[in-house]
This record gives sequence, structure tokens and C-alpha cells, in this order.
Amino acid sequence: MEILAHKNVLIIGATGGIGREAAKLLKQSQVNLFLTSRKPDELNQLGTSLDVPSDQLFRLDVTQSADVNKVAEAIHQKVEKIDILINASGIGIIKPIEKLTDEDFDHSVDVNLKGTFYLLRAFLPGMKAAKKGLIINLPGVLGKTPMAGAAAYAATKYGVNGLTKSVREELRRTQVRITNLYLGGTDTAFWDDIEMKVNRDKFVTAKEAGRAVWFLCQQPSSGVVSEMVLQPFNHQAI
Repeated sequence: MEILAHKNVLIIGATGGIGREAAKLLKQSQVNLFLTSRKPDELNQLGTSLDVPSDQLFRLDVTQSADVNKVAEAIHQKVEKIDILINASGIGIIKPIEKLTDEDFDHSVDVNLKGTFYLLRAFLPGMKAAKKGLIINLPGVLGKTPMAGAAAYAATKYGVNGLTKSVREELRRTQVRITNLYLGGTDTAFWDDIEMKVNRDKFVTAKEAGRAVWFLCQQPSSGVVSEMVLQPFNHQAI
């Protein structure tokens, strides 16, 4: 297993259920954490609880390329490169196609797909220069299989799947690794505003999902876990 102590780890969407749980486990592994969120109050509370310096906490809207570049520049002024980038940000809009608005679809693309692109473009150069690094994306199982009512969400997650697999081809002469973690139903705030009958008691917990991220961070650099699937036992979509 890879030694995580003192590695520079950036978690995008750190105040979400999965990002928060991953941050706790990684802090216990003595990494040097950098955290971002759209919610500054929750971010500051999390940073305080994990003893992360305030200048390593960043309010970030991944839909704004200038903001992503600004955060990347601030981080690279402190450290030469990020060793592990965990993209745990994302939104889910679940509606029948006829009820999807232009704004719904555009916002899904901006956060889930374009946000991933902006992050890769900002942080990959440092990894490529060092010829080493790990990027973990969370496309979810809807990046592999469709679901009724999830046209916008699945379209963006399929896009993330294609985007990261294409970028992987550019990294063959390096030891920069990309892992896609395909999570099935996970009991987080993602479902709070979604009008769909689901049995969240049977879902993967945020703690289990965070542990999966932590596990992937520890995989030896001699190989790559290109994909990992974690889904509820009673609702295996793939």
C-alpha cells in the first residue's frame, strides 16, 4: 500500500457527504490537505475540525474556469504539485425529459462536465511535469448505465467517463493515474431535494463511500485501479 503521510491531497467538494468522510480518513493518514467547497461556513467548520490551515481552504465554484485557475495558482505557490486530486463535486437533477429546463441541463453540464475539465486542465500540468500523481473522479454508475429521469445527469457523467479516459491516453508516458469510482445509490444530501421514491436505508453510506476513496488513494503507484464500482447490494445497476 502507498504511504500517504505528507502527500499533498486536494479534495474538491469537501463539505459534501463523501468528500467530508474522505477528508477525515485522509487527515488520519497525515496527508497535507487542501479543501474546497461552495459553502464557506461549512468549509471553515470542517477545516477547524480537521486542523487544516485557513490558507488551505478555498471557496470554489468549479463552473468558473478563472476561479479554478486562481485556486490552482494559490496552491502551487505553497506546494510544487498536488499528489492526489479527488473530485467529489457534482450535482444531480432528476426529472423527466419534458420537465428539464434549459437552465437544468446547462447547469448540469457546467458543474459535472465542464468543472471536471477545468480541474484537469489546471492541475494536470504539475503532475505531468513530475510524471506522477493520482486523480480520482466520481462519475457514479450513471456514467456507465442510464436511468429513467436522469437524462441531464447521465449525459454529463457519460461525458466525464469519456473525458477522463481520453486524457488517460495522454498520460501513458507518465505515472499519472486516473481512477473513476462508480458509486451507486449513496446516502448523502444529493437525494434531499430529489422527488423520487428511494429506500435510502439500503444505500451505500457516505462513510463507506469515503472509505472507498481512501482505499484508492493507498494503491501502489506500480499499478492503477482504472475503475472501481461500489453500489447497494439490493440495487446493482451494473
